[in-house]
Amino acid sequence: MPSPTRPVFRILWLVSAGAVIAICLLVWGGNLLIATDPLPDHVEAAVVLQGSTVAEKARIAGAINLLQRGIADRVLLSVPKESYWGQSIPPVARAYLERNYGGDLAARVDFCETSADVNSTWQEARAVAPCIQVHHWQSVIIVTSNYHTRRSRMIWKSMTRHDSSIRICIEGVSDPEYQQPWWRHRQSAKIWVNEVAKLVWTILGGR
Repeated sequence: MPSPTRPVFRILWLVSAGAVIAICLLVWGGNLLIATDPLPDHVEAAVVLQGSTVAEKARIAGAINLLQRGIADRVLLSVPKESYWGQSIPPVARAYLERNYGGDLAARVDFCETSADVNSTWQEARAVAPCIQVHHWQSVIIVTSNYHTRRSRMIWKSMTRHDSSIRICIEGVSDPEYQQPWWRHRQSAKIWVNEVAKLVWTILGGR
């Protein structure tokens, strides 16, 4: 007969393993989503992906910094065609850039307008790719929030895997909405859980 203590040991082992996994996620889970490539010396453009208002400002600042440092020649800003109220986004974005970064830097920013159907990173990548091709850029940096880098890199690398004419790398910027440790901040925890679920979905082949 099986020993009656075996089920107890099995339960204790499962509880201990679960506790170790939970501790690892609390300590190192914040970096699970982050995967930034080495920054190249020079690229033709920095492409800014869409995000929340706070995230978008941080991403734009990161891309403009690449302009100022001479790493990127231009910036391509992915934007919806219009706001919720039917207002065209590019003129508003242009005014924001000129007000915050000056006319010279703002003049080096192009816009890629996406349709209202774009609601995922994969769809945005598919929508932005033609804009990159129109400019004949062969080297670009994808600029996004640090917590969004691992999934973005997987998607962009997958999409350009068979195109040897373009070189893609990912640059993550610090996002005020994603603070460390992630589990101590409500917004950060919400982002972490949501982004982990999307990362798993992407790994499994979801789009």
